[in-house]
Amino acid sequence: MRETEGRRPVIALAGSPNVGKSTLFNRLTGMRQHTGNWIGKTVAVARGRCTRGGRDWTVVDLPGAYSLQAKSAEEAVARDFLCFGGADGVVVVCDATCLERGLHLVLQVLELQPRTVVCVNLMDEARRKGIEVDVDALSRKLGVPVVGTDAGHGKGLEALLSAVEEVLAKAPEAMTPRYLPPIEEALAQVRAALPAEVPVPERWLSVRLLEGEGPWKELEERLGRDIRRTDGVPEAVAAARDRLAEAGIEGRLLSERLVSCLVWQGEELVRGVVEQPETRPRSGGDRLLTSRALGVPLMLLTLGVVLWLTLSGANILSGWLTAGLFWIEDRLTAAFAALGAPDWLHGALVLGAYRTLAWVVGVMLPPMAIFFPLFTLLEDLGYLPRVAFLLDHAFQKARACGKQSLTLCMGFGCNAAGVVGCRIIDSPRERLIALLTNSFIPCNGRLPTLIALITMFFVGAEGMGGSVRAALLLTAVILLAVLVTFGMSRLLSATVLRGEPSAYTLELPPYRRPRVGQILIRSVLDRTLFVLGRAAAVAAPAGLILWLCANVEVEGQTILFWITHYLDPLGRFLGMDGVILAAFLLALPANEIMLPIVLMAYVSGGSLTEVGSLSGFHAQLAAQGWTGLTAVCTMLFCLFHWPCSTTCLTMAKETGSAKWTALGVVLPTAVGVVLCAVVAAVGRALGLG
Repeated sequence: MRETEGRRPVIALAGSPNVGKSTLFNRLTGMRQHTGNWIGKTVAVARGRCTRGGRDWTVVDLPGAYSLQAKSAEEAVARDFLCFGGADGVVVVCDATCLERGLHLVLQVLELQPRTVVCVNLMDEARRKGIEVDVDALSRKLGVPVVGTDAGHGKGLEALLSAVEEVLAKAPEAMTPRYLPPIEEALAQVRAALPAEVPVPERWLSVRLLEGEGPWKELEERLGRDIRRTDGVPEAVAAARDRLAEAGIEGRLLSERLVSCLVWQGEELVRGVVEQPETRPRSGGDRLLTSRALGVPLMLLTLGVVLWLTLSGANILSGWLTAGLFWIEDRLTAAFAALGAPDWLHGALVLGAYRTLAWVVGVMLPPMAIFFPLFTLLEDLGYLPRVAFLLDHAFQKARACGKQSLTLCMGFGCNAAGVVGCRIIDSPRERLIALLTNSFIPCNGRLPTLIALITMFFVGAEGMGGSVRAALLLTAVILLAVLVTFGMSRLLSATVLRGEPSAYTLELPPYRRPRVGQILIRSVLDRTLFVLGRAAAVAAPAGLILWLCANVEVEGQTILFWITHYLDPLGRFLGMDGVILAAFLLALPANEIMLPIVLMAYVSGGSLTEVGSLSGFHAQLAAQGWTGLTAVCTMLFCLFHWPCSTTCLTMAKETGSAKWTALGVVLPTAVGVVLCAVVAAVGRALGLG
């Protein structure tokens, strides 16, 4: 075994997006890392521990990268880890259905690390398509072990681990990628001038010096000087470039020739290794789903169906869950009474902290438990990248990056997750645009409020017909949010964040048979319970504060009364009232508790009030003067107002700037204030409010 100074050997997993790399990582480590069938999901480096068959390794899941030329943030992270992250070996994961494309990355990794194993994954899909891969023949050509796997079903993992153990024990005689003769001569000239103590392979560093792009800052930290200014190196690089110029290879053409040589060698490597049937006519699936004429209507129909299923199921589950949670509250009340606890303690802990927590869980969990599995199913099928493809043109028109379409989809689950997802955008300008506008998308915390208001004020019927109408109206509301996102992205790009939109590569992965078991585990554990846990963590303290506001009196009135009293003029101006506006403010920790706060303030209760049904809730609101105009303005403000506290903190962490965080709070709030004021004024003029 290779000497590792008493630590566990570090194995890096490298590979392009959509090759099953993160699935392999989960299989090896047992970690529940989310894996998605689209581009750019893995941005940070994830670590796990592999303990199988007496082996004890640290496995690192690198960001998906097509190349190590560091043209994107993902590629830079992958390259830098392979150079300086202390990897004792590398597993490069390739897609068996398009092996030639993955070999480009394999050859680049071999330049950096000969202790490499090539994992040809998705062998099951290849066989279904009639593709046969001779891994032994490829291994002989590359000079390193090549193993076929089906990570999704756990096949071939033992052979893979054995191959890794083999290369850790002894470095194989790996194939050295070759370039055109003039380039090879130039590389030899630069390599001869390099100092002996460079921490990366000399040949690889020579290529980077000729190309002019490399991890110079990291190299300087390790060498104590800039390698580009070391004695003899600048002269050797200049002379080598002059020689290349004489051969007609200079500037951008050099980079193109370097890539072309790797591509040509990849083509040569698959000859005699891959056998596939004659090309069959392309399926019309992508032509249908990505066309502007039919793709957009189908996208809207899919969204509507998902929302309808979520609405129909959530209404039933929420009733059951809320009843159970308030049954527990009754038992807690009985326990406090039996212990002789003072009323204020029972009120603060049970009627305040627990009841608020029960409201959040009862309202938030059912739609999440349905929406997230459906969302994950579309992701696993490979449909979400088609949605991103359809939205890419609109974001380009808004002078933003097409990758924002991916972060927009993440925002439906949680805006904080969408903000973190903006890391996949390379351009700092476009990353800020995506980050600042993600809060315009209604997250899982705001959807229950929108659903309840739509059902109470605009559906007016029970059963399937009501659910369908509610789903259609909710789809229209979401479309409004998306259109405003486009508009605000365009506004930011024309004002404080001027610039040209950048291009990016969006790969449409193959359609895959969804793994229902993994979908349920990923959606419930990685998404539903994660988001619910974060909301619950702030709901209980927020409930305690709410109880204090509703029970502590100042000058004969509760703090909650004074808050709603002073906000009432502004609330009326916006088509709402002081109670509604105060509820939005007090719901900063968790959007889910906005409507319970409204009801608590209206009935002058000292705690959140349980509502038996939406019809009963509607009656309570109507008694307080709510009209359809009130509901519309409340929905608009729910859609466009300041982000929750978790999202605000996430924006601050991601930007490192109070200025940009403040803009991320002010921007949606300003849109909500303007829209509500205009709608309220027009509604009053028409006699609707």
